[in-house]
Amino acid sequence: MQRAIPCLFMRGGTSRGPFFRASDLPADVATRDRVLLAVMGSPDARQIDGLGGADPLTSKAGIVRPGSRPGIDLEFLFAQIAVKEALVDTTPNCGNMLAAVVPFAIESGLIAARGAVTTLRVLMENTGTLADIEVRTPGGRVEYSGDARIDGVPGTAAPVNIRFLDTAGAVCGALLPTGRLVDRFDGVEVTCIDNGMPVVIMGAPDLGVSGYESREALNANAELRRRIESIRLQAGPAMNLGDVAKKVVPKMCLVAPPTHEGNLTTRTFIPHDCHSAVGVLGAVTVATAAVLPGSVANRLARVPDGARRNFSVQHPTGEFTVTLTMNPRNSAEVESASLLRTARLIMRGEVCIPGDIW
Repeated sequence: MQRAIPCLFMRGGTSRGPFFRASDLPADVATRDRVLLAVMGSPDARQIDGLGGADPLTSKAGIVRPGSRPGIDLEFLFAQIAVKEALVDTTPNCGNMLAAVVPFAIESGLIAARGAVTTLRVLMENTGTLADIEVRTPGGRVEYSGDARIDGVPGTAAPVNIRFLDTAGAVCGALLPTGRLVDRFDGVEVTCIDNGMPVVIMGAPDLGVSGYESREALNANAELRRRIESIRLQAGPAMNLGDVAKKVVPKMCLVAPPTHEGNLTTRTFIPHDCHSAVGVLGAVTVATAAVLPGSVANRLARVPDGARRNFSVQHPTGEFTVTLTMNPRNSAEVESASLLRTARLIMRGEVCIPGDIW
């Protein structure tokens, strides 16, 4: 017999995956992870026996529960399910999947809408950080249609506004977890930084590429990927992440000067394959690095001025604009970051897994 588990299949930003109420999944972590692997069809390159899309962007899951402490409306646990390995990683956040948390909570009855616009405070369990998320809810129902557009998603949709609170050092314990603005691994200068997502930033020319190559070309460059992984394995312990051989963090980001109207060009590996876009918190962290004088990103970026800076992070399929609010007492310190995403409910129902798993 199979076991059926209620879920909603949702797109959040440029990612998608099943969302679950925490009460519908096993409380035991090991059993929960086996369930998620079965749901997605991992490990298998095609994920043919599950909901996964054979790509890190489409092998993700969200687990949501009501807030358990004053001032917190919802608690969100993000799970990155490896495609080819039996691995579930809940170390990092995912700002894209975060965009679907409030719509999911309303659709699944975890919480009621609050007028024409609903703003909820969400605790990201992975890192203990907070975000205020605003969605349109006319008539008490989530509105998905609108004129907001994000690169990497066709068409337009209703905006989901996200403002991150106190993300500096969320995973590693400090914005610059090594204590230095620039480190050197395998002779390559890098900036190790965590403003919501641990990222190692490297100048593309220092690794023998331009930084403007396609995702496919970079993934086909075996020597480049070998060098990046060697740097990642050394940077992980230096960033207080321990042995990262079986973790998806830190993310590895090649940077190059911007083109056209952007502020910085990026190619991000998560962790071994080049991302078709750029993660939400990855974009926040890269933009933060770019405004730090002397960082690897800052050397190549076109840095805007002002107390509120719209920073365009370019990626293989477009760009991602992050709004940085600077500390009025320190013009090089980011006080908060906000951005625009969209989300959509794709399917509601039950996902079935073999009964002997749970």
